[in-house]
Amino acid sequence: MHLSEGSPLRGRDPLLRSLVPRLTGLAYDERARAPREHHGDLPVVLVTGHHGMGRSAVLRELAARYEDRLPLAHVRAVATESGTFPSAPADAPVPVASTFVEILAELVCGLAPELRRRFPVLVPGLFAVSGWYRDNAEQRDAVCLRYARLLLACRLADGAENALRHAWATAVDARLETVDADADARQSPDAVTAAVVAEYVDRYQPTAAQEWYRRRFPRGVEGQDPLVLLGEWFQQGGDYRHAAEQNLMAAFLHDVAASYGRLQRWNREPWPLILLDDAHQEAGQDFLDLLLEHRAMPERPDHEELVVVATRLGDLPENAPAAIRRDLAELVKSSGWERKGLAPSAGLLAVPLTPLSRDDILPLLVPDRPARPLHPHLASAVHSLTGGHPTVTTVLCAAVLDATEKGSSVSPRDLLELNAKDGRPVTETLLERLLPDRRQRDRLTLLSLARDSTAAEALADHLRLQGPDQLPANSATDYLEEQQWQQLTSPDQPLVTDALLRTLLVHEARRTSREADDGRGWQEIHRFLWSHHIQRGESGEADAWRHMLAAGDAEAVVDALAEEFQSEQDEQAATHWLLCLQYAATAPTPPAGEWTDERMQVALGAHDRRYSTRHEIERCVNRLLHALWYLSEPHGEPDSEMCKAVGEELAYLSPRHPSWHAVLGQAARSWPAAARKKRPFPIPGQ
Repeated sequence: MHLSEGSPLRGRDPLLRSLVPRLTGLAYDERARAPREHHGDLPVVLVTGHHGMGRSAVLRELAARYEDRLPLAHVRAVATESGTFPSAPADAPVPVASTFVEILAELVCGLAPELRRRFPVLVPGLFAVSGWYRDNAEQRDAVCLRYARLLLACRLADGAENALRHAWATAVDARLETVDADADARQSPDAVTAAVVAEYVDRYQPTAAQEWYRRRFPRGVEGQDPLVLLGEWFQQGGDYRHAAEQNLMAAFLHDVAASYGRLQRWNREPWPLILLDDAHQEAGQDFLDLLLEHRAMPERPDHEELVVVATRLGDLPENAPAAIRRDLAELVKSSGWERKGLAPSAGLLAVPLTPLSRDDILPLLVPDRPARPLHPHLASAVHSLTGGHPTVTTVLCAAVLDATEKGSSVSPRDLLELNAKDGRPVTETLLERLLPDRRQRDRLTLLSLARDSTAAEALADHLRLQGPDQLPANSATDYLEEQQWQQLTSPDQPLVTDALLRTLLVHEARRTSREADDGRGWQEIHRFLWSHHIQRGESGEADAWRHMLAAGDAEAVVDALAEEFQSEQDEQAATHWLLCLQYAATAPTPPAGEWTDERMQVALGAHDRRYSTRHEIERCVNRLLHALWYLSEPHGEPDSEMCKAVGEELAYLSPRHPSWHAVLGQAARSWPAAARKKRPFPIPGQ
């Protein structure tokens, strides 16, 4: 299916169909060569974006399109977990790697079968630096499995993977038994390194590789086996390890360059393609840093033409001042990249993924088979709710089509009440993908109801939430910053600053609080937060009223607003009153089982008889508050009658206050228009 026909990758065509073909020399979806844009020096393409923006989907699409058409390796960097030594079985969808060496090993396994030369310099180096402690059988088996996979990929051995792993573990252990040294020496990684290198040299005689590494070491170490020395430097850590890693990167690029001789270049064979997902992880950062550092050398020995497309969570790293940034639309004709200066980051071409537009969303709501017509403004509602976030948009649109196919009618205000295709609530499904850590996700679901970090901390203490090493709210904000949802959260800011994420968390809190009987119910939380803010005096009024309205007690909020309207004479207080009114009206609605939504009926005066004993000012404030509350939902379609009602109620109040009439009159004219366009309500004097 073409990307413009409803795929969540819609809008990524400039990257997929234009840039990458010009880098590899191979068309995206047809058996044809593509004109190359760069020769001799290629940029590293860094695709950036937040959770759910489609970074991994871009790499999966490239892998699917280019697999078996050019040398390709696809690997995902993961965080290192102490005590674990991840191995990547050959049948894994995307191999994972937690260290720089593991990334190189996975790249060899991916690229070697299609290259003319199968890494004769790099592979001996990878063996040399991949040692283990003798008393750690798990580590030994994981490393020997890596040996087996490397040998099979490079056709240096045949047979079953596990049999080869066992053979290498047995052979190295046998050599270690003959080591004449004290107990400490036998346990050190250096002894293992020497045994591994000796076994490799005996089997494969890598004389050319040894000579290549020897030329890269200082003269003072002449006479030592350069492969053993490489392993020892790597195990020593610090500057020595960095030098060893530089040698490994140079060996990798040397082998790639040597695979493309005159014949391959004459035939315009496509360049190899590396897809590196989650390069913000330490292993991915190390790989990119070493690659960029090598390519920035003024006289680098090997001008390999290796195409690298990597993804990074969040934005460009701070230590990349020389990177070139291009929006997707700018990539159609040219990358616009040219190396400027010798800074390693000058080799980066950063491409931020942008949200979907409303026009991108509409095709996602077209059913595969005839069904009942959808709400005419559903695409706009989805866009208003998600801001074009690809993952959330795709899941919601699929849920809409699924519900429609089952006979339900979906309105914009139903979007967050839908179930995903697996039958679970959409907010539960989405939050699992956007906030992977379950403990932090559960904590944020409750704390997202608080106004700011201070209120969240008070709520956490009230609910007796436990933090790992610090205050729960601080831990939650640290997690959000680590996951690139926000940066440097101020104590007076909302705990969750991303509007979409906050909307999903609040709705999930509403949904899950229905069964809460441990003091974590919706009513209990909002009444506690009302009490917290009311103690702040006038500065906490708006927050207190908002939580009271969220608890379903609209009458108390109307009483407070009406009392201030009738008693306050200061002209400047009108601005404060309007701020409190519009902010209180942003309150989330209570759970359906605890409250009946009659906001529209109340706003239009259908229930005025209930309030016949109240003063007309109070009835007017009541209608105005409910109209604003109804219009405050980001995915609700602005009803024309409700927008009109806002202006009429403000116009009624304007002449009935001795000093506020000008401010209220101005709001009566500007607020209905703002509501229709779903823009913030302008506050006169602000």
